[in-house]
Amino acid sequence: MDTRIILPQSEIPRAWYNPLPDLPTPLAPPLDPETKEPLTPEKLEPIFPRALIEQEMSGEREIAIPEEVRNTYSLWRPTPLVRAKRLEEAIGSKSRIYYKDESVSPTGSHKPNTAVAQAYFNKAAGISRLATETGAGQWGAALAFASRMLGLDCTVYMVRVSFEQKPYRRILIRTYDGEVHPSPSEHTKTGAEMLRQDPECKGSLGLAISEAVEDAAMNGDANYSLGSVLNHVLLHQTVMGLETKKQLEMAGQNPDYVIGCVGGGSNFAGMMLPFLPDKLEGKPINFVAAEPKACPTLTKGDFRYDYGDMTKLTPLIKMYTLGHSFMPPPIHSGGLRYHGGAPIMCNLVREGLVQAKSYFQEECFEAARLFQATEGYLPAPETSHAIKSAIDTAKQAEPGSNVVFLYSGHGLLDLAAYDAYLRSELGNYELPGESIEQALQSCPDVE
Repeated sequence: MDTRIILPQSEIPRAWYNPLPDLPTPLAPPLDPETKEPLTPEKLEPIFPRALIEQEMSGEREIAIPEEVRNTYSLWRPTPLVRAKRLEEAIGSKSRIYYKDESVSPTGSHKPNTAVAQAYFNKAAGISRLATETGAGQWGAALAFASRMLGLDCTVYMVRVSFEQKPYRRILIRTYDGEVHPSPSEHTKTGAEMLRQDPECKGSLGLAISEAVEDAAMNGDANYSLGSVLNHVLLHQTVMGLETKKQLEMAGQNPDYVIGCVGGGSNFAGMMLPFLPDKLEGKPINFVAAEPKACPTLTKGDFRYDYGDMTKLTPLIKMYTLGHSFMPPPIHSGGLRYHGGAPIMCNLVREGLVQAKSYFQEECFEAARLFQATEGYLPAPETSHAIKSAIDTAKQAEPGSNVVFLYSGHGLLDLAAYDAYLRSELGNYELPGESIEQALQSCPDVE
């Protein structure tokens, strides 16, 4: 049997899947950060184009993918679904392990799936520049790539610890003509104030979001672009799960486990959501979200309204959160250091439809090395969490089960992290409960 299942380009999805109509319980409405009342679409217009606002709130199960977006997708999509037979043999698995390989995109991750779409809709609205944040640099590189493809300028606020740890990601952003600043920066009032309080601040995604939102709100030529969490971002990422469904059908298989790593939730949700209708119809599919113990949003966070950024510029959304003031430790999985989670994903965790598991970074790097030793490819530190979860699941699953995980990005620009691992300098870190309790005190008292 061929281990690589390839779709022709004609099978690139023509519509994204919108899960909002299928959720067992509706999402709690986003709230205006000033009035604490349900947010009106008009409040989002200073930073988002109307098309994306409509997608954020749409009740349609399918939303057509513009042909220009599909044409850009065709640079790398459809992506392969690969049977990891050597990995199966190495761990003695009696289950089949498949991975959806998103590392073949121009920037090496799943992030361009939404970056291209967001750049397209912003350009159609007459916007000439996009401002965004990035944790590990994957999202910043993806938006810089998409902006370059569609003729937009791009400004990226990169969490300072990643700016320092991952120099090649910021170089990649610059090769796509993106402007990149370490966050906190002197380019915004938010960043300058944080540096005044703490000149050595290593930053957080919440802080970088504040800087990017401020940039977009203060400049009429710019809009804000977010790489995860929001409904329209997850919507665009469903191309991955939609392709995977077709590929499994070609192999004559049904998934028993669908696994992905989780920071904000876009890659896991994009893989998992197209299978949600099947699960709701009673098919025995298990959804597993893998996160770091250093940032255990789903496993130890509180389900409540919170801000998406540190300085309270964003709407309040109901999600699992560690508190918007949370300052994460400098683990190497920079894309998994967000304090909150996508409301759609959190809704499904709350309903018991998604199981969350957390892991130490050293055991994830060990899983990554095993994957490299068997399948030959070096994964991103973020992706290693999904690999660890898939290995553990395959060892325990019923014989003949199908374990499917998202290979969300390669690790070729993360060699400094692997160097630290090989030197035994990485270490494990589990966020203490008192740190969570302290950060949660900053959350607003809103029901």
